[in-house]
Amino acid sequence: MASLTTKVETGHRDIIHDAQMNYYGTRLATCSSDHLIKIFEIRANGQPFPMAELTGHDGPVWQVSWAHPKFDNVLASCSHDRKVIVWREVNGKWQKSYEYNQHEASINSISWAAPEYGLIFACCSTDCSISIIQFMGDVWSPVKIANAHDEGCNAVSWAPAKRLQSALDVSEQIDPKRFVSGGNDRLVKVWREESPGTWRMEAELDGHENWVRDVAWAPSESQTSTIASCGVDGRVIIWRCNLDGDEQKWTNRVLCKYTDPIWHVSWSFCATILAVSGVDNKVTMFQERLPNHWMQISEPEEEKQ
Repeated sequence: MASLTTKVETGHRDIIHDAQMNYYGTRLATCSSDHLIKIFEIRANGQPFPMAELTGHDGPVWQVSWAHPKFDNVLASCSHDRKVIVWREVNGKWQKSYEYNQHEASINSISWAAPEYGLIFACCSTDCSISIIQFMGDVWSPVKIANAHDEGCNAVSWAPAKRLQSALDVSEQIDPKRFVSGGNDRLVKVWREESPGTWRMEAELDGHENWVRDVAWAPSESQTSTIASCGVDGRVIIWRCNLDGDEQKWTNRVLCKYTDPIWHVSWSFCATILAVSGVDNKVTMFQERLPNHWMQISEPEEEKQ
């Protein structure tokens, strides 16, 4: 049974859509329909302390995402106002570092790539497109994938930077950039960078019966790629791929089927535990104890009467 350890009074005046801890678990960022982003310091005793309130969006803020700490304290947010804002802490004060506003509808999801690839994020929109924006030479350089999903895109998540070592070359090489997206066309799609700034769809995964609401690529550097997806159909699906020669073969397994829509899936840092949440405001966790054998390790705590 999961138990409550700390309750954070955020002070938001409307629905909270996302809450994300930074890499070290010392900062918490929240965002809300009140157009605000709030940042809290998590102290040694586990208690949160308000640090900053960020204003700059003109609509509900759907997601926040921390960059890797090698880039210092950098946070990105996306909103219904069709903007992504990158925030940076400078001398203890948070300020807007970059604003991206080249989508024609709500930007629904944002995700930072593995730090080995540099400071780069992807975001997706109801306008059906996905943007990949990279910081190079003090300039943010965007690339857009038009018509990535036929009926709007809801979620993006990057693959980990897998290190490949050739038998003929002792130097380590990093696999090309890849990320996964999910959309209202009921599809999960895997994208791969063919050359700098050029992306192609590597795989189209069909298993949902309604909108795909979230996707999460497991942060594991094993040779098996694992993706979790969830949707309005109540399904949570685990997708797996092993490289067979030059061909990518994806298989899927429905981990669970709920009667209500599922909004979010999230992996633990070691990719051994998957958290699932839906419209019932409950979180359920699953663990893979043996290969392809999953066990529910927590049950949502029933509301007290």
